[in-house]
Amino acid sequence: MRKKLASVLPDLTPWRSSRDFRLLWVQGLVTYLGSVMALIALPLQIKELTGSPLAVGAMGAVELVPLVVFGLYGGALADAVDRRKVIVLTEAGLGLLAVVLLLNALLPHPMLWPLYVVAAGVAALAGLQRPALDSLLARIVPHDQLAAAAALNALRWQAGAIGGPALAGLVVAYAGNVPAYATTVVCFCGSVLMCRRLTPVPPVEHAEKPSLRGIAEGARYAWSRPVLLGTYAVDLAAMFFAFPNTIFPFLADELDADWALGLMYSAGAVGSLLLSLTSGWVSRTQRHGLFVVFGATGWGLAMAAAGWASDIWLVLVFLGLAGAGDMLSGLGRSTIWNQTIPDRLRGRLAGIEVLSYSVGPQLGQVRAGAMAGWTGARPAIWSGGLACVAAVGLLTAALPKLVSYDARTDEDARRRAAETTGTPPGREDVAADL
Repeated sequence: MRKKLASVLPDLTPWRSSRDFRLLWVQGLVTYLGSVMALIALPLQIKELTGSPLAVGAMGAVELVPLVVFGLYGGALADAVDRRKVIVLTEAGLGLLAVVLLLNALLPHPMLWPLYVVAAGVAALAGLQRPALDSLLARIVPHDQLAAAAALNALRWQAGAIGGPALAGLVVAYAGNVPAYATTVVCFCGSVLMCRRLTPVPPVEHAEKPSLRGIAEGARYAWSRPVLLGTYAVDLAAMFFAFPNTIFPFLADELDADWALGLMYSAGAVGSLLLSLTSGWVSRTQRHGLFVVFGATGWGLAMAAAGWASDIWLVLVFLGLAGAGDMLSGLGRSTIWNQTIPDRLRGRLAGIEVLSYSVGPQLGQVRAGAMAGWTGARPAIWSGGLACVAAVGLLTAALPKLVSYDARTDEDARRRAAETTGTPPGREDVAADL
């Protein structure tokens, strides 16, 4: 019985083997708990000031250009400098932007334009930071522990995403924006102190300075690898068509359930958590491309059902199922990236990953906000979910190598394993996997 339970529960090996992984895990949880306060307070404050779904969705448009530009540059920067320095400096910058939100909220009449300026600044700093964070994992965790580390990181995110939005919703609803933004400032102060304790992570020998040529080299590598291209494209499509988080306040109004707003934001994390708590099997599975496809399809179907349902409790259940699908897809993407990308290109490829991971939601906010203003929140959500399923189907047909990916036979995965362990993975029976 104990062996069966151990085979299902999360694999804690990365936590035990790497001090830096433990530091990043705790730091990430603290950062998320602080960020989610602002994440919920900011669109609600725009809604209060304007009453417009389009004005809320416009946050995505404001964030898009900084995210693209600084995400790509951040990828090249992560390959050229100490990744720890990038993380510390950007985390401090995000904390300063939280101070701006707090000061604006303290005004007798808070202004609208600083909210958009801060949103753009957060997108720029997140674009710079994300490649350094994502490319750090493969440097601090052994190759054979990458899938387990991805599951533990997801578990950390879910722990914050469940309690954070529910708590933030209550704080904003009953105490206002000021306490929410103050909490964000405190959390970022603690996060910076933890980031400073990380071991320096210098670039590889003879690393190139950040340049357009270097960024183009990373883009060419991604374009030449159908498996990588598939992970980016599927995630981008799923987020563009079926990421309705910014119109949740309007969905709550339509369902006469303002009390459930925080639960809407946290429901997806509950579904993700349930999958993470039974993620022990992830370390023994090699067909991670199927994770990406099945997870994104489940995400779209569940979002369509959430938009169609008129009962708030059904909506919450379907949002939870969507979160489980997103979690499965995210595990597949993260594992494939860390198993196949060479270290000298890891930062630049992480910069491209920022585009698929973050630009999709930003564009999705614009799509959802514009459509909600035209048709209402519920049609904007269910139609986007169905479009997501159709897009994933088309991409799967166009990129069959994503579905057939197997870490034991993929050339890039075997080469990366040989670089880190000195011994390529075996070619044991691939059919016994799923």
